[in-house]
Amino acid sequence: MNAITTSDGTRIWYKDWGPKEAQPLVFHHGWPLSADDWDNQMMFFLGRGFRVIAHDRRGHGRSDQTWTGNEMDTYAADVAALAEALDLKGAVHIGHSTGGGEVVHYVARAQPGRVAKAVIIGAVPPLMLKTERNPGGLPIEVFDGFRTAQNANRAQFFLDIASGPFYGYNRPGAKVDQGVIWNWWRQGMMGGAKAHYDCIKAFSETDFTDDLLAIDVPVLVMHGDDDQIVPYADSAPLSAQLLKNSTLKTYAGLPHGMCTTHPEIINPDLLAFIEGAAEPAAAEKIEVVLQPAL
Repeated sequence: MNAITTSDGTRIWYKDWGPKEAQPLVFHHGWPLSADDWDNQMMFFLGRGFRVIAHDRRGHGRSDQTWTGNEMDTYAADVAALAEALDLKGAVHIGHSTGGGEVVHYVARAQPGRVAKAVIIGAVPPLMLKTERNPGGLPIEVFDGFRTAQNANRAQFFLDIASGPFYGYNRPGAKVDQGVIWNWWRQGMMGGAKAHYDCIKAFSETDFTDDLLAIDVPVLVMHGDDDQIVPYADSAPLSAQLLKNSTLKTYAGLPHGMCTTHPEIINPDLLAFIEGAAEPAAAEKIEVVLQPAL
């Protein structure tokens, strides 16, 4: 079992596949999942010669079910500890949803030379919660509803999310994949209820504005415009505007879980960004709208 132990004694489980001398790609999963959510991407990039790494966030998957530290500062510190333990240099950090918040919180604080590029996909920055400064956000009642539903029946709540809005399976004509639903549920139920409860606050109430402003490396911002979990208008375009060096790609009709539902679109775009030269500066941001595969 691959695991590191952090300064507070928490064991963080991780996968580390591929040649150690190859460029490392580090994948950060969303709430309430695990490193297994990246299986498709990890196999894709492993087959192209990269070193691929993914960890289970504390309280999730196979990592320790902590009752403290379930917030972004500690999440980022755990990533820093993993990067130091594996001596990662020139890595590309790729985060989905809550993992996108973890990426920007870590990258903004990373030691020089550790990070070459970053990608955030369907990510929660800059801020999900509706506030006076963020009037387009979601009201606190939405996240209170998450907490209430989780405490009432976590197993059913997780099944409902996977069966409906996460993958867009509640849309007319959607092709539902039952295996994908059960795999989401399996990953969620592996984690700890307390950590999952705390993480709702972490992903919804953390303001990542200062992190985004502090990042200098190229960042690819990817988002489906039919994302029912992290609404597009108050996330991806705002993050791209705050970043110094970003490219925004908007995917018409794709859901929150588009890495799973449409890997044939997402994986080549990731590869092109990773292998490409430095992306355009802020004044030259590009927005590409792609139609989903039939």
